Amino acid sequence: MEKNWTSLPFLDFSHWTGSGPEKSGFLKELREIAHTIGFFYLTGHGISGETIRKLLTNARKFFELPISEKLKMEMIHSPHFRGYSRVGAERTLGLPDWREQIDIGAEKAAILNGKNSPLWSILQGPNQWPEGFPEFQEIVIEYQKSVTDLAIRLTHAFAESLGQKKEIFDPVLGPNAHQLMKIIRYPGRNETDSDQGVGAHKDGGFVTVLLQDIQAGLEVEYEGNWIHVPPIQDTFVINIGELLELASNGYLRATVHRALTPPPGTDRISVGFFYSARLDLQVPLLELPQELSEGVRGLTKDPNNPLFYEVGKNLVKSRFRSHPDVAERHHSHLLDSLF
Repeated sequence: MEKNWTSLPFLDFSHWTGSGPEKSGFLKELREIAHTIGFFYLTGHGISGETIRKLLTNARKFFELPISEKLKMEMIHSPHFRGYSRVGAERTLGLPDWREQIDIGAEKAAILNGKNSPLWSILQGPNQWPEGFPEFQEIVIEYQKSVTDLAIRLTHAFAESLGQKKEIFDPVLGPNAHQLMKIIRYPGRNETDSDQGVGAHKDGGFVTVLLQDIQAGLEVEYEGNWIHVPPIQDTFVINIGELLELASNGYLRATVHRALTPPPGTDRISVGFFYSARLDLQVPLLELPQELSEGVRGLTKDPNNPLFYEVGKNLVKSRFRSHPDVAERHHSHLLDSLF
């Protein structure tokens, strides 16, 4: 298979449910792509075009709400890092990202945080929803269920591609696996002097499922170059997160990517779904077959972004880095000692 990628490859997920050469060929392609570039377009995913259309339509309606309405559900009010972030509120590499967004997780009751509460407990809690806009919440929950099922199937496929039983990750996943959904709008270049829609970074979970509208902006770093990832109808963009890099000891590697500010007079909508694991557990380290173990590269060494096998610690790290204002308001006692 070609390794000198200049564009993202495509995989048809329907081949994974096949048998014989069709399935084995799919798993080989998946393994090679995940080992090299770590990003691909996915077709045959099974999520209806109507569900996708409704989500993007209501996402745009949400961003068209008056700023006063959106700020009622600003993330600064949530100790669980849920809610709306105005343009420039989130940071990557210490610099503001030129985008507005709403962060949504699984709808769960907050855990009473005390002195002896586990670190990860700060990430569990209720979402914030816009007032008088029930159809937004309805389609988000519908999409969330569909994309969660897709993410679970993808983790099964990744496991099989590594010579494991497909259920090997199930003990750390299941109904209590942590998830985060970010519905994002990038304003046009005429409203900013920065190209940073979101700065270069890696995702923190197991697998990311990204939905793009019609405007380009995503770029993936590969061998020192940036590969453009234009939107393609009826596809998702899939990439590996840090937890899967940890589980495979670097055989699969989370890949750096960024989003550029759209051209003047345009904007861009995207929806990222970040599927992780149970916050109270550690990522299992897989024992790879001999023929794959030679390709193990070990974990990425980045002093500015340490990786932790403790799922909760790894994800809290990401939230603190991205939203220092929320961390300072609600969790200042952890800032000096945590990492």
